[in-house]
Amino acid sequence: QVQLVESGGGLVQAGGSLRLSCAFYGRDFSLYVMGWYRQAPGKQRDLVARITAGGSTGYADSVKGRFTISRDNAGNLVYLQMNSLKPEDTAVYYCHAEHRGGGPDYWGEGTLVTVSS
Repeated sequence: QVQLVESGGGLVQAGGSLRLSCAFYGRDFSLYVMGWYRQAPGKQRDLVARITAGGSTGYADSVKGRFTISRDNAGNLVYLQMNSLKPEDTAVYYCHAEHRGGGPDYWGEGTLVTVSS
């Protein structure tokens, strides 16, 4: 069983920065592909960024060059550094874990990011 706990959301002005954290509680963190998704009101949940155990990363086009995902395999943590935030980045951000060998995936409860214009 895996539990994911996000933190770091809040209210920020456009152009500002926030860093989200996700704490992974469970076994074999290094075997999971970790990701951040977001869901704006009335919209579907979309992938923002993901990172493999080896550190390979991928980003949605809308955040490339502004957001950076990273992980600390020793501390079972995943981060999302968000810079140059825009009002359209406003959403609930969710941490996601997917075992590289298959099986169930896991979601955190989400943290709200609000970017004011």
